[in-house]
Amino acid sequence: MQPHANHAGCPFAAAAAAAAVGGAGGDAEPTAAPSIPMAPPAGKPITLGDLREFPADPAACMMRLYRKHGSLAQLRAEDGMSLTFVFSPELNRTVLSDGKRFHSKFFAIRGSRRSAQRRVTSGLLTMNGADHKRHRRMVMEPFSKRIMPAYHEAICDLTADLLNDWTPGGAIDLHEEMNGYMRKLTSAILFGLDDPELAYRTGEKIDRWVHLNHNTGLGALVSDAGYLESYDELLDLAESLEGDIEAMIKARRGRPPGRDVLSILIDAAEQDPEGGGITDSELIGHVTLLFGAAHLTTAHSLTWTLFLLAQHPEIARTLAREVAAGVAGDAATPGEADALPLLDQVIKESMRCLPASGYSQRLTAETVELGPLTLAPGSTVIFSQYVTHHLPELYADPMRFTPERWEDLKPPSYGYIPFGSGPRLCLGAMLATTVLKTVIPSVLKRYRLSCVTDSTVNAKIVSTMLGPTTTVPMEVHPADGLWQHRPVHGNVNTLVDLSHTHAQPLRKAA
Repeated sequence: MQPHANHAGCPFAAAAAAAAVGGAGGDAEPTAAPSIPMAPPAGKPITLGDLREFPADPAACMMRLYRKHGSLAQLRAEDGMSLTFVFSPELNRTVLSDGKRFHSKFFAIRGSRRSAQRRVTSGLLTMNGADHKRHRRMVMEPFSKRIMPAYHEAICDLTADLLNDWTPGGAIDLHEEMNGYMRKLTSAILFGLDDPELAYRTGEKIDRWVHLNHNTGLGALVSDAGYLESYDELLDLAESLEGDIEAMIKARRGRPPGRDVLSILIDAAEQDPEGGGITDSELIGHVTLLFGAAHLTTAHSLTWTLFLLAQHPEIARTLAREVAAGVAGDAATPGEADALPLLDQVIKESMRCLPASGYSQRLTAETVELGPLTLAPGSTVIFSQYVTHHLPELYADPMRFTPERWEDLKPPSYGYIPFGSGPRLCLGAMLATTVLKTVIPSVLKRYRLSCVTDSTVNAKIVSTMLGPTTTVPMEVHPADGLWQHRPVHGNVNTLVDLSHTHAQPLRKAA
């Protein structure tokens, strides 16, 4: 199957293959071949090697390229296929702010032109130019500031349900808990709770669809027969999803606008001043991709923030005091959350150290000069939140979790990009921040979490997202102030420096 119109020998085909390998889950772990021992072109920031080195371990590969070449690097295969990387605020700005020269391209399997898979992947991530501008104006309406209070109620209700299921003295897999919570919350916000069973069932179906997209990508690109069964399931699931969401759209038409994303989108499309509106197929594509974008990234951010607090007992203890003093009820109101300075610093620092999006990419729409490199149309350019957030010239001791750095730190524009930047700034940034600023205080008001001693926590950038690849075992305790550090094993220690988080003496919070 040809996933895109580009011919197999072009740089984009290599990038698509690399992205698909990176997206494959644990069942299709890529193995990097040794670098090809050839001399790179003189005077250019090029490393000659195997492109599979990148998806095999994106964070490690990008950091190696940065340390070797600096802010601009290219990984080039023997056949000329290449991936180009930018690692500075200035180059991030060049790539992210210029939608004319650098296009977005969705790397999921698109399916044939008449397939449901093609339609459910036809959202903002596949659009450029005037189409993207017009659709973004309508799709951003459900994420405007005036809509946030409607979502806050659902966030609080589902957070209470989550925490009521935890038992002091018990144990949880924090990764699975946050995934399940965000799956329910994203379903509720996208589809509403008039029919919660339908909303949750559709959300679970989209979650499975997203997983299959990740896991099937490599086989679809290289015609691996071992992936055919997953690919068939993916196509069947896309048809089922399309039918479910189409039925929701028809049921909502003619009714007063609801407070869920789908209802607000339907109303925004009907009120489009340009008269173009949004077709039902485009609506389906938008909500499907919005679910995929919102669910896992926010789940990862919640997991990493609570994990880092458990690994830094003094910070957790101080934040718990701030929450106890500043939040009157079980859940923080938006006003209360905004008045908690350490909470804001902790969230910013968590998304700096372990950004849920580790990298993303653009395609050159024309010949582009980047420093000494000349990139042909269709070349892939990768920018990295993870590398940018670990640049020592921007962040002192960048491997350490240090929330207090944000007391006076003002990184340059495009130097802190957890939600991207420019004309494609993440639409859900405000919603994700609202979730984080509601859930974390709620957890701290009721519980103290501690890592299970000597447990193993591994992580990897998979399909651009930096998340756990193992369980994140936690013990649940009453909110007694007895925060303590417990060491964990695993490669998470290579992504953030936990060696300084030595055990603290046990003492009650004031």
